[in-house]
Amino acid sequence: MQYRRLGGSGLKVSEISLGSWLTYGGYVEKQRAVQTIQLALDSGITFFDTANIYMRGEAEKVVGEALAGYRRDSYVLATKVWGPMGDGPNDRGLSRKHMIEQCNASLKRLGLDYIDLYYCHSPDATTPLEETLRAMDDLIRQGKVLYAGVSNWTAAMMTEAVHIADRKLLDRIVASQPPYSLLRRDIEKEIIPVGLKYGIGQVVYSPLAQGVLSGKYKPATDVPQDSRAADERGKQSIQRYLTEPNLDKVEQLRGIAEQLGLTLPQLALAWVLRQPNVSSAIIGASRPEQVTENVKASGIVIPDDALTAIDGVLQ
Repeated sequence: MQYRRLGGSGLKVSEISLGSWLTYGGYVEKQRAVQTIQLALDSGITFFDTANIYMRGEAEKVVGEALAGYRRDSYVLATKVWGPMGDGPNDRGLSRKHMIEQCNASLKRLGLDYIDLYYCHSPDATTPLEETLRAMDDLIRQGKVLYAGVSNWTAAMMTEAVHIADRKLLDRIVASQPPYSLLRRDIEKEIIPVGLKYGIGQVVYSPLAQGVLSGKYKPATDVPQDSRAADERGKQSIQRYLTEPNLDKVEQLRGIAEQLGLTLPQLALAWVLRQPNVSSAIIGASRPEQVTENVKASGIVIPDDALTAIDGVLQ
């Protein structure tokens, strides 16, 4: 496993990280989830991603239990705040009240004293940005959070956040979590340049396009029953990728991977990691053997001629 700095910070994270959306606390039974997390640690993954909104806190509980037997300084844990955690008017968003209350609740569910990386899960147009940044800065000052991040923010939002932090002497955000894959490249236009300019590392999610780049989907109508696309909670997120043109590209990419002696997921992960601004790629594993395969993507350098061939497929 190779490790990279998280943006401009001094924190080192594994190139491959393990997420828990839709899996832990969800359709993957608890013991298998715990075994997968433990195998990830044994395989060199030290960076784990979850969120309070994942199964309304259940994912955090599973992740916390799985990590309980390991030294706290041996891994980096990220969680998030923003999504609705109740029916009250202050049970969502990025207000000071919600952020501080949810940070405390996440720590309790995780069984930890501090969170390594705390993301604002999505923008909140109803809360002044300075209030959000000051609340995050206060959590850092209290030692409950070590580093600040954002998820699904635009380049303009991140730029404004950096400028406010600099003017008010607040801790800067050091990480951004956007979607990025062979089938979704929009962050290359603005978000990656902003990340490079301000020291904000990208921790990309869906690098396998919700599993479409695993190669297990053939015709769009033939969905494996044990796949995410067959799960009611996963259908909506995968539909944007599960198209005939994309599946045609996947078959062509499979050929390039085979020529390089790689699996398709390994090629897809190595491709997103070719970007220096990408600090880590988050994988979602419902089975331990998926971790074993995907961690091998760390350190792979795709030859220039293969990158040219990939661009030809994607265009």
